Amino acid sequence: MTRNTPSPERLTRMIMAGQGKVNADLVLRDVRMLDVITGTITQTDIAIVDDRIVGTHARYEGAEIIEGNGRFAVPGFIDTHLHIESSLVTPLEFDRCVLPHGVTTALCDPHEIANVLGAEGIRYFLDSAERSVMDIRINLSSCVPATPFETAGARLEIDDLLPFRDHSKVVGLAEMMNFPGVLNADPGIIAKLVAFQDGHIDGHAPLLLGQALNGYLAAGIRTDHEATSAAEAREKLAKGMAILIREGSVSKDLEALAEILDEDTSSFVALCTDDRNPLDIAEEGHLDNSIRRLIARGCPLHHVYRAASHSAARIFGLRDRGLVAPGWRADIALLDNLEACRVSDVVAGGRLVTPALFAAREAVAPVGLKSVKAQPVTADVFVTAPKPGQNRVPVIGVKPGLILTFREEASLATTQTGLQPDLDADVIKVAVIERHGINGNIGRSFVTGFGLTRGAIASSVGHDSHNITVVGANDADMAAAVNRLIEMGGGFAVADAGQVTAELALPIAGLMSLNSFEEVAADLHHLRDAAKALGCTLPEPFLQVAFLALPVIPHLKMTDRGLFDVDRFDFVS
Repeated sequence: MTRNTPSPERLTRMIMAGQGKVNADLVLRDVRMLDVITGTITQTDIAIVDDRIVGTHARYEGAEIIEGNGRFAVPGFIDTHLHIESSLVTPLEFDRCVLPHGVTTALCDPHEIANVLGAEGIRYFLDSAERSVMDIRINLSSCVPATPFETAGARLEIDDLLPFRDHSKVVGLAEMMNFPGVLNADPGIIAKLVAFQDGHIDGHAPLLLGQALNGYLAAGIRTDHEATSAAEAREKLAKGMAILIREGSVSKDLEALAEILDEDTSSFVALCTDDRNPLDIAEEGHLDNSIRRLIARGCPLHHVYRAASHSAARIFGLRDRGLVAPGWRADIALLDNLEACRVSDVVAGGRLVTPALFAAREAVAPVGLKSVKAQPVTADVFVTAPKPGQNRVPVIGVKPGLILTFREEASLATTQTGLQPDLDADVIKVAVIERHGINGNIGRSFVTGFGLTRGAIASSVGHDSHNITVVGANDADMAAAVNRLIEMGGGFAVADAGQVTAELALPIAGLMSLNSFEEVAADLHHLRDAAKALGCTLPEPFLQVAFLALPVIPHLKMTDRGLFDVDRFDFVS
């Protein structure tokens, strides 16, 4: 599944080059190689033929020589769970953005685009993965839609997934978010689980513990990236689950989970981002950021690098990578400093990563350019009427760095235009507008934690069904932000006093830009500044808006059908 099978002639050349009888294609000369199994560091050459390491611990000659100059060589990093769409750029721009940070393999679940475009979105990602320099692998989206409590643009049943099952870029079944469906043996969920029993099944089980966790794992599910405390992670490890330590733009679990990564657990722990946007990558890095922070937290150095490479490969059945050793895939990061994980060069599949390598890739035509089918709105669609006898209103509580939300309550004033925000108490409106052209639903409620004192923020990125989510201090600005999104064909928009003050167009399925990651990063910077001008206190407000509509993450969420209690898995009455 993971190897490119060489011809007899090429394999013979690999064997001869490993013995030093013929020159290699590429030699990394005099590097300090970290063994992620033993922790030893050896000064050596690394010989490469085609996409394979053929020699270490010896002197080699090659057609191309790269001088190590005292640099450290470690296995290329593997991001074990992400949605490239949430980086806001195309897969090929993601490739160009992230590969220089040492990430040579990415395990992607394209369920964001699949919720908008269905199988067409998965095909787009597979086509892109065949052209990227980094090795992008696909886990097939298991929950489209994620739940029956929201309106998605598509539905994928087992018969829609099976045609992709044997594609060379497919690893297995992606995160099984519908854990109630697993525990209740929903026939559609069971059919998907049965079809992938002989492959990898990715997990997604926030706060699931005890016998319920046992039942979930009995389905053959092996991984979880949703643990948010060390205690939760330790129970899951004790029950054979591999833990993926997540540190993304919104979901930041590294500080809570760092203590679980040690000499005893590192073979069962890996790293993921789930997800980081280009601005955060430019400012902080990608998996290299997680590696340096874990080391700084006192995690054993070579065990951190093991989790980022060999453990990740083993957990996901990628048997050809994760070590710098003869016979293994030539995915190598060259570092100026091990503790700081400062990447200076990357070899991916035996090729030195250069701008020319990216420029040589074949383009992939964009898809879903007319996916936003919502009609323009007026301010009165956001009027929220009080329920008879209701004294206190349920409010979604947002906290920085968490996609978990909390159930809070507020006493709100009522006027002729319904329930009013309480800006002094940081309670503003939230609405989700169905944008796939199916039913025109609008769900309305209130949220706290954004800090807005005026204006509105809107997003067509709304996990997982990707309707339009808008938060705001007043109805007119909410309408202005939403209508600009509809005009752009999707994206982010900030409105203040009836005017759009910052925006980012995401016309590919309403999720990804047609522009470079550098341009997207610049636009995100302007958007953050515009949000801060409204009083916003969240460091990453736009992806935080996007996760307000995710009804598989506790505790209270907003969908186009109404306010949803994830703990009860039902709407708030």
